[in-house]
Amino acid sequence: MPTPSLPTVHTVDEVSVPIAASPETVWELITDVTQTGRWSPECTGGRWTKGASGPIMGARFVGSNRHGVVRWSTHCTVVAAEEPNHFAFEVAESKMRWGYRLAAQDGGTVLTEYRQSVGNAPWYIAWISRVGLLGRDREGQMAEGMARTLQAVKAVAEGAD
Repeated sequence: MPTPSLPTVHTVDEVSVPIAASPETVWELITDVTQTGRWSPECTGGRWTKGASGPIMGARFVGSNRHGVVRWSTHCTVVAAEEPNHFAFEVAESKMRWGYRLAAQDGGTVLTEYRQSVGNAPWYIAWISRVGLLGRDREGQMAEGMARTLQAVKAVAEGAD
C-alpha cells in the first residue's frame, strides 16, 4: 500500500521575541483564541466551534479578521498543541499554518511566531493579493503584523508574571 503524501510545507515568515515571563504564562495567552484581538493588528478574535473549548489537537475555531473596511472569517483547525512548547493551526481558506514555538531561556521565554504555506490557496486568495484589496505589499504586512503581535503579547505576558 503506498504511503500517503504529506503536504509540502514552505515557511513564509518567522519572527521571534524574548519575553520575561514563563512559557506557561505565554502559552495561556497565545492559545486563547478568544483573546487574539488584544494583540493582533488584523485578527479581531476567535471562537471555538464544534464543541471545542481550548487548544487540543483537532479543535476548531472561527477567526474574525479586519483590514481597513474589509472584514472576513476564517475556519481553523489546531494541528499542534504541545503545552507549553508549540501551538499551531491551519486556515482552511488560505492553506496557511500559523504557529507559535515557545522556548524557555534565561528565566523567560523566546516566543516565535511563524506562518507556512501548506497547500495551494484557492484562486480568489491570489486574486485578492493581485488586485491589492488588502494592500499592495501583503507579504510585508504579514511580517510586520507578526512583529506587532509578538510585541503586544510580550507586553501582556510581562505584566502577568
